[in-house]
Amino acid sequence: MSYAKTFGLMALLTVLFVGIAGVFGGSNWMVGALVFAAIFNFGSYWFSDRIVLRMYRARVIERADAPELYELVDELRRRAGLPMPTVAIAPSEQPNAFATGRSPERAVVCVTQGLLRALSRDQLAGVLAHELGHIKNRDMLTGTVAATMSAAIVTVARIGFWFGGSRDRGAIGAVSGLLMLILAPLAALLIRMAISRTGEFRADRAGAEITGRPLELASALERLEAGARRTPMQVNPAAAHLAIVNPLRVGGGPGAAFSSLFRSHPPTEERVRRLEEMSGRSA
Repeated sequence: MSYAKTFGLMALLTVLFVGIAGVFGGSNWMVGALVFAAIFNFGSYWFSDRIVLRMYRARVIERADAPELYELVDELRRRAGLPMPTVAIAPSEQPNAFATGRSPERAVVCVTQGLLRALSRDQLAGVLAHELGHIKNRDMLTGTVAATMSAAIVTVARIGFWFGGSRDRGAIGAVSGLLMLILAPLAALLIRMAISRTGEFRADRAGAEITGRPLELASALERLEAGARRTPMQVNPAAAHLAIVNPLRVGGGPGAAFSSLFRSHPPTEERVRRLEEMSGRSA
């Protein structure tokens, strides 16, 4: 099912990609965009995990680099019945984590330096189990591909607007170019939202089942949410939906309610409530 969803997403983003090219450059651009999209789809499937790690400036580690972290991941993946994933650390001081990769055999679990300092061992186990839950559910491939392709769409929309042929087609071309500049990132964001909101709930449940301690994950989520608001992360917004909590600060003021509609994650309060209910049922 995850593969069908991923390939459907690739097809949808390819149509959007080619449509943007058509607005800016006509049929000639559309043919070129279709060829480029085919090449990019191939690359995003096989190398998307490496691209995402670069977006977060993360480095892959070995057991000797962080033995406690590595051994905890190893212990939890055994409980989950998964192969040992690659482990990585991102340099951000914001406490956060994500999983990426195209399959359980090629998975990566990444945590930030801030996460390692902010959580107790039990809370860290809950977060790592959540990320292993993404791997077990096989939904990290879709999110990883969405990150790379959404970044490409936003980039192409901007390049096309400033350098494309729409400027030579009068007011209609200018208006259509402006609309695509606005709608392309919005469409990519809506796709990422649809992927992430349900996936986070599933991964929370799977993570709680792996550790058997839903409340530890719940308390970790509350701490991570507070940390994300306090310490912003410099990361490409296209990859923000992969993190366990939204790494991008949502501003206050009159626009805050509108901004919240476009969050890539479900409300942390709702996630905590569901985990507390799981704890009550298992008590």
